[in-house]
Amino acid sequence: MSLPARRTRPAHAAQPPLCPLDLSTYLVTDRRLSGRLGVLGVIAAAVAGGVRVVQLRDKTAATRDFYDLVVAASRITAGRCLLLVDDRVDVFLAARHAGAEVDGVHVGQSDLPAAAVRALIGPSAVLGLTANTPAHLRAAHALPSGAVDYLGVGVIHPTATKPDHPEALGVAGFGKIARSTGLPCVAIGGIRLADTAGLRAAGASGLAVVSAICAADDPAEATRAFAAAWAGAAA
Repeated sequence: MSLPARRTRPAHAAQPPLCPLDLSTYLVTDRRLSGRLGVLGVIAAAVAGGVRVVQLRDKTAATRDFYDLVVAASRITAGRCLLLVDDRVDVFLAARHAGAEVDGVHVGQSDLPAAAVRALIGPSAVLGLTANTPAHLRAAHALPSGAVDYLGVGVIHPTATKPDHPEALGVAGFGKIARSTGLPCVAIGGIRLADTAGLRAAGASGLAVVSAICAADDPAEATRAFAAAWAGAAA
């Protein structure tokens, strides 16, 4: 499945063009699982390991604390991978206003509607949308062309990082959704290294990983392993 064309910001924008939309190795942060390194330490290790996307996710952080985290993370990721903010469009906009190189937002089904988010973040930012059911796909397909850049599809396996998750899709269920859309699909939810080949063959444009990187003894090496497995699956 081909990826969308690279987005670039208008010539008058204060920030440089976005990195190409490579979704292959995608880290979703988890403060609880990050241990002694902390979230920023895990991000730095993942960047060293070749991560292509970092999504900052923290549902319980105070707004100012999350803003400070986004700005700090942008200093690590700028020019090296995409940095996305989960849910908090306000924090994304505030960080952009402060000059931080933040590339986009990911929203779920219970967050602001994707069309409203696109209107707020502008045409050049990356927008991801969680979609786990045929109804979610129909809603995504009804959006104007270009409103959403990719879909986050899962969970693949049951996972403790999202206790209220829907029924696990497995690789076969993921593949059914991926084949039903022209949008790139990123698999998420309890993903293990051994899932890489099967998910890529099922149509994944990338793997969103939480615990297998955040809780790893060596997050940089764990990221390298996922990147290598992805490349090997392509071969």
